[in-house]
Amino acid sequence: MPAPERVPEVGLIAPGSGRDGIGAADVLLRGELTVRGQIREASNAVLYCEAVYEGRTLACVYKPVAGERPLWDFPDGTLAQREVAAYLVSEATGWGLVPPTVLRDGPYGEGMVQLWIDVAPDDSEGDGEDASGTEDASGGDGTGGSGGSGDGGDGPLLALTEDTEPAPGWKAVVEAEVGEGRRALLVHADDIRLRRLAVLDAVINNADRKGGHLLPALDGRLYGIDHGVTFHTEDKLRTLLWGWAGEPLPAEARPVLDALAAQLDGALGARLGELLTAAETDALRARVRHLRESGKHPEPSGDWPSIPWPPV
Repeated sequence: MPAPERVPEVGLIAPGSGRDGIGAADVLLRGELTVRGQIREASNAVLYCEAVYEGRTLACVYKPVAGERPLWDFPDGTLAQREVAAYLVSEATGWGLVPPTVLRDGPYGEGMVQLWIDVAPDDSEGDGEDASGTEDASGGDGTGGSGGSGDGGDGPLLALTEDTEPAPGWKAVVEAEVGEGRRALLVHADDIRLRRLAVLDAVINNADRKGGHLLPALDGRLYGIDHGVTFHTEDKLRTLLWGWAGEPLPAEARPVLDALAAQLDGALGARLGELLTAAETDALRARVRHLRESGKHPEPSGDWPSIPWPPV
C-alpha cells in the first residue's frame, strides 16, 4: 500500500445533515473516496480521505480491513465492523458520542469510513498547570485537550497532580510513576460528556479508551474514536474513565439504557447481527441488562488490566 504524506490539519466538519438533506453518513457511504494522506502513528492502516457526493465534500478517515494487524484475542478482519457497531449503539443512545461511521468498499477494499473531527485548541497548553493545581496531561497534540468539568466546558480532560486526592471537579483514576522517584495521580474531569462515554464504553466493552481517543470538538461536543477492540464476549473494559467506578449511574442514563435494551430486541439488534457474532450480540444485551439492574458504573474486574497502554 502506498504511504501518502502526513495529513494536514483540517477544520471541524459538523456531523449533521448538509444541504438538500444529505447527511454525513450518506456522503461517507455513497461518495467517491479519494486518499489524501496517511496517519502514520496509528497501529493499523489509517488513511485520510475526502468523500464527494452530490456536490458535498467531507474529510474522513478510512481504515481498510486489509490494513488491520492481527490480534490474539479478536478475530482477524473484524475491527472495521466493530467500529461501525459502536457508532450504531452510540446513535441509539441519542448522545451522539461517535462520529458518523460506515462500512463500505474503498480504494484498498472494504473498510471503515468515519467523519474526520478536528479538535478544539487546548487553552491550558503552555502554562502546564490549571487553576486546580493539576498539570495538563492531555499530551499537547490536540487529541486529549479542551474539556472541562460539570456539564462540559473549556479546560483539559486529563491531568496529573502530585496531590494525594483529586481537586474539586476532578476524579481519580490511578497513581502513576512519573520519573526520578516521583509519583503523581492521574485524574480526569468530572464532566458529563466523559461520563456518557464511560457508560457507552461499559455497554460496548471498550478495551482501549485512551486519552488520545477523546476528541473535544470546536462546538463543545466530545467524540470518542477508535472502537475496533470492542464487543468482546469476555470482560475486557480498559479505560482512563474509572473515576465513577462503583458510583450510581447518572439519572439520564437509566431511560437511555431502557430504550437501548428495547432497540437491541428490534432493528438495532438485527443490524448489529450483521456486524457481530450471535455470542457478541448476546453479551451486549447482557451488559445492558446488568447496568440496568445494578444502576452503577462498573468497577475493574481484576482479571484484566484496567488501564490501556499507553494511556494517552
